[in-house]
Amino acid sequence: MSKQDKQITKKELRRAFWTWQFFSHANYNYERLQAGAFAHAMGPIIRKLYDTKEDTIKALQRHLVFFNTAPNWGAIIHGIVIAMEEKKANGADISDEAITSVKTGLMGPLAGLGDTLTQGTIIPLLLAIGISFGVDGSVFGPLFFLLVCPVVLISVAYNMWMRGYYTGKDAVEHMLSDGRLNEIIAAAGVLGCAVIGALIGEFVNFSTVAVINVGQTAIDLQANVFDAIMPKMLPLLLTVGLYKLLDRGKSPIFLMGAIIVVAIIGTFLGIL
Repeated sequence: MSKQDKQITKKELRRAFWTWQFFSHANYNYERLQAGAFAHAMGPIIRKLYDTKEDTIKALQRHLVFFNTAPNWGAIIHGIVIAMEEKKANGADISDEAITSVKTGLMGPLAGLGDTLTQGTIIPLLLAIGISFGVDGSVFGPLFFLLVCPVVLISVAYNMWMRGYYTGKDAVEHMLSDGRLNEIIAAAGVLGCAVIGALIGEFVNFSTVAVINVGQTAIDLQANVFDAIMPKMLPLLLTVGLYKLLDRGKSPIFLMGAIIVVAIIGTFLGIL
């Protein structure tokens, strides 16, 4: 095979993609985070593109530098890097620093985009759909989330991976330069907040049965005070309070335990 004939096939692209999907966090460490997994996914690609042991080692070493991004949306970086490695192996004037710079420059913005869309929008939305089925006792609720969530995220990753390879870094850099990335993140944040708000109103149940006697009048705190001010006011205050405590470093396990204790005490005292 001549130098100009070296080309990555779709089968090899898919193999590298699935390697990344299964091992993106397998060697996660504080020093280089996802670097080991990135190099592992690139291994078959590198071995095909470079003939000598020295070139192969050098190529793998440049993919062992620090790397961390969203494993699904950030998969476009891998596709771009594979395209660059292919061109470099075929004689294009692409330096090691150029490849590293592309990875370094894109991993941060795409991590932000991926975290916003995945954790702030896709997962809460699918959870809301699953909960809507499961709240009535249907086993389809949890099954829906367990089956659909991986399909959606893997589909995103696969399309980003292939788009990166076939489109190249120019399309992503154009998206970054014209401000569209910030617009996407902002829109996803708004949608994510709307989804969380809907979940609070629909599925967080927190109310009081306490009654205050004022003279001859009995005032139901829930119906006459809290609901009169704003329906679902207590679930909202509870959720905001828990978010504040999480932001201050409180453990989720501690907060879940505290909720159970408060619920038991409140029920025993007849106020919840």
